[in-house]
Amino acid sequence: MAFRIRISNLAYNEIDEAIAFYESKSRGLGKNFLVYLKGYINVLKVTPELFAIKKKPFFRELPLKKFPFVIIYEIIEYEVVIYSVFHTKRNPSSKV
Repeated sequence: MAFRIRISNLAYNEIDEAIAFYESKSRGLGKNFLVYLKGYINVLKVTPELFAIKKKPFFRELPLKKFPFVIIYEIIEYEVVIYSVFHTKRNPSSKV
């Protein structure tokens, strides 16, 4: 069974900022980031339980390998709620 994905406004803003940043560095890199991120989101649709709870009581983290980001999410019944696509070089205390 596939989980439904819901992305918060904060996460959408972080994704847009990342795309704009990478696109400013190299044409097409922002698109590559988005395609790569969508692959990870597709993993969450199928197996969100694979990734550990990092912040009690329920926030999980899925780190991206090629880009310095982590997806912060929660599983609520049959839905995965993505709260943040957090750049790992930022201050960790500002994480969700």
